[in-house]
Parts: sequence; C-alpha cells; structure tokens
Amino acid sequence: METVAAAPRTPGVHVVLDGDEIIYVGFTGRELRDRMRQHLTGNRKSSVLHDQVGQELDHELGRQADTVEIAERLNRCEIRWRETDDPEGLKKRCCDG
Repeated sequence: METVAAAPRTPGVHVVLDGDEIIYVGFTGRELRDRMRQHLTGNRKSSVLHDQVGQELDHELGRQADTVEIAERLNRCEIRWRETDDPEGLKKRCCDG
C-alpha cells in the first residue's frame, strides 16, 4: 500500500509484476492512485487484476481463494506506473508491439 500512496493522482498506465513476470497491465483516465487501490483492496467484481489473481490461486489451492489470500499475493507484487495524458494509447503501444 506504500506504493499506492506514492502513486500520482493523474491518468496513466500501471504494470504489476510478480518477480520478473508481468502479470497485469492496466490504464486509467482518472487517478492512478485510486485505480491501484481498487486493485489491491477490491474484490473480484471491482478489479480485473483481483479476479485474475484469484483464479490463479483457485487453481493452485483447489478451491476458491478468499479476499485475504488474494490480497496477500498482490501485496508481494511490484507495481510500476507511468503518467500520461493518453493512457489507453500508451497501453496499446506497450502491449501490442
């Protein structure tokens, strides 16, 4: 959550890494800080990332992972961001080649 508190209140792209692996790239046209907070404290309905990590944990655990287990996994991840006036365009350039 310290990373989230340091995030800007501007539009941008955020990347979530688990070790060296990029597990999620997202963007927001609003405040990066708020969107990242939703990912880390939300639930499967409010965050694609939360749902994605939950599904991975479901498979690993052989049962549905709860919110605490998902949050614990996400808290081990590194989050990076880049501010931009065109977050959707930056994500597209970054991820589509």
